[in-house]
Amino acid sequence: MSLALARKYRPATFDDLIGQEAVSQTLSLALDSDRLSHAYLFSGLRGSGKTSTARIFAKALLCEKGTTSHPCGTCSHCVMASESRHMDIIEMDAASNRKIDDIRELIEHTKYKPSTARYKIFIIDEVHMLTKEAFNALLKTLEEPPAFVKFILATTDPLKLPATILSRTQHFRFRNIPQSVVAKHLAHILNLEGVEFEQNALDIIARSGAGSVRDSLTLLDQAIVYSKNFINLSTVTNMLGIIEPSVLAKLLEDIIAKDEAKVLEFIKGASEFESEMVIDELMLYLKEVLLSGSHVIKPMIIERFFRVLAESKSLLNMGADGEFVLSLTLFKMMEALQIKEIDAMIRSLEKELSGVEVKKVAPVREVLPVQVPVENVTANVTEKVEAQTAEQTVVNEPAPIVEEMRAEELVQEMEPMLEPQIEVPQEVVAPEPVVETPLDEGAKLFEVLITKMYDRNYDLGECFKNSIAYMSFNENLLTWESSASTEEKVLLRNNWSMIRMFVQDLFGFETKIKNISKELPSPVEKPQPVTPKEPTPTVENDNFNPPMMDMEEPISMIEDEVLNQPINNMPPIDDEMPMKSSCIAPEAGDTEAAKEKDERTILDEPMVAKALELFAPKKVRVKRKG
Repeated sequence: MSLALARKYRPATFDDLIGQEAVSQTLSLALDSDRLSHAYLFSGLRGSGKTSTARIFAKALLCEKGTTSHPCGTCSHCVMASESRHMDIIEMDAASNRKIDDIRELIEHTKYKPSTARYKIFIIDEVHMLTKEAFNALLKTLEEPPAFVKFILATTDPLKLPATILSRTQHFRFRNIPQSVVAKHLAHILNLEGVEFEQNALDIIARSGAGSVRDSLTLLDQAIVYSKNFINLSTVTNMLGIIEPSVLAKLLEDIIAKDEAKVLEFIKGASEFESEMVIDELMLYLKEVLLSGSHVIKPMIIERFFRVLAESKSLLNMGADGEFVLSLTLFKMMEALQIKEIDAMIRSLEKELSGVEVKKVAPVREVLPVQVPVENVTANVTEKVEAQTAEQTVVNEPAPIVEEMRAEELVQEMEPMLEPQIEVPQEVVAPEPVVETPLDEGAKLFEVLITKMYDRNYDLGECFKNSIAYMSFNENLLTWESSASTEEKVLLRNNWSMIRMFVQDLFGFETKIKNISKELPSPVEKPQPVTPKEPTPTVENDNFNPPMMDMEEPISMIEDEVLNQPINNMPPIDDEMPMKSSCIAPEAGDTEAAKEKDERTILDEPMVAKALELFAPKKVRVKRKG
């Protein structure tokens, strides 16, 4: 009975392994030096030799000649291991035995010594398929198994294994086998089988195997039957359902030549193939062209072709019509050829700019007119005429009549300039350059203050912005100018506590305000003599100070009753009296606000009573200022 090539030519020793030199060398040295671990993990692509390596390693451990990297192959243990019937080599498929009960049964086997051999070896294939509970049950036994137990785990997806499993095993990673190595191995097997072949056909089979020896051997077994013991390029391409490389080369030539008729002919002939397969073959062929170094197609063009093919793959994944996607892809590849290289574009731009003259424009300087006496202007004009006449006489030697006529014409042209109005020329004042002075810190804070007003109350912000103008802020003194009307003054007074809170928050708690009322002109201005007066002394109070016109004060009310009064009715700046809202104002008359408050009745004041009602303090202490 014939066996599949993958089983018939399965490696029996470490020397038979192909493409895994690092793994075979490490395990051989561990066997020869007797530095063995209790658990091993083999991971890699399917058909890369994981299970074969596990069986070779198990046979090397059980050989009667001792643990060696070259088992004899003739003793009973080697023979039984080669025939997969050794009682102490237990293979388990974790894909079908993945539950915790299967692992419990395996753990129970580890309690008993091997029947005939030196070790009891457990080979668990596709170990990543075990459940979470099964992994947890295996942890303790895998970490500290009996001395006669060895575990060999194999998987194609090590990322699915818990970190606790990975930390308890020696991990060996099996790499993908190169295409050239696989093709060489296939040729060796065909020579042993006595089958004729073409090397190009074996290259296609090895490429289709994608680094897996088992997949390549399965395709080779199929090719031997299909080709009737002669494997050539046409039989392999027909068997695999792919396009021959020569056809793809001709297609790329037609695309580069932009021969739409031949491209359409190829699309009609490729209807029997899958569109995705054609696109994949084009990618592989472009890869071979790039790596061959032939420079038939420039790398920039190959990169553009690859982008077009990658986009077509995404369209196919969306379920689009295959033939339409293939047609669109090939025509987009022709459009991708319409590019210019950077060097060519630079040369073309330089050629275009070579005939353009770039002239430097001299800066225009403004010349202000200068007052010159008429006599000097006349003398200068006469000298200029004589100089021009003499110059033309030396060069051209014109007739004397012509010279006199030209001189007369020049004098006539200059006559308007010799009129008396030249004596007082209009002075042209050059515009001064506008220098934008940056805002000082106080102005920036004032802008923030207006913004906060808008955020809290739009009407208040609009009123504050239109009626209050920032002037300066120095040494905790905020100076502003007010032009509030009567209605705006009422609104500002009603919201003064909030304005004061914002000012303290932005400018500092110790900030004082210098309020300057903007004086409006009276309907009939009559000059009145201003008699200087002695400044009125004021008594400061820490608790409350009245807003004063053009005087330094702590944060207080903004306006007073005389806001927007005519200039002739306004008191002089030096003679301004404090507002009558002050607690102590000797010159304010007998108003209620001017009287000093009695500390015994201060709690009965409406404002204090309202504050007590609002804050509800437990204790109130009234202290007279000394």
